[in-house]
Amino acid sequence: MKDSLQVILSIALLMSTMISLGAQNQNEMQYSDFTETETQVMKAVLGMTESFHQGEIEGVMNSYEPEALVVFEPEKPIQDETRLREMFAQSFAIDPRFTYSGHEVFVNGNLAIHIAPWTMTGTAPDGSAISQTGLSVAVLRKQTDGSWKMVFDNPHTQFLMQK
Repeated sequence: MKDSLQVILSIALLMSTMISLGAQNQNEMQYSDFTETETQVMKAVLGMTESFHQGEIEGVMNSYEPEALVVFEPEKPIQDETRLREMFAQSFAIDPRFTYSGHEVFVNGNLAIHIAPWTMTGTAPDGSAISQTGLSVAVLRKQTDGSWKMVFDNPHTQFLMQK
């Protein structure tokens, strides 16, 4: 049970690239300082969040390129699409909600990086409250249809500073 909870918590941390669309406060920030392209990158992150909060696995998976690399636990990246699908689906069990204290988006051609400190709250299987914080770094690539999808997703960037 303890190992299962740890995996679920790790999965929830992955979702740190998200922002809660349902919130009517700080998460509905205006990105007036963002360029149109930076705003498109933020919309990709927000779209993934909405799919995740709705428990829509297809929407979550469509936010990533087919061979995306995702770090569910520090130093343990996963690139297999079937395994990623399983890990995301399992994370719905704790109903994690993410908020950010800010965002940075940088775009260089068809690549973008999204950096954000996050807080996650959720509910463990035993009913206890979960709350964790971290620093997310996600790399997105512009697709031929003009959309942006994640290529790398590491919500555990703060781990490097703790070594």
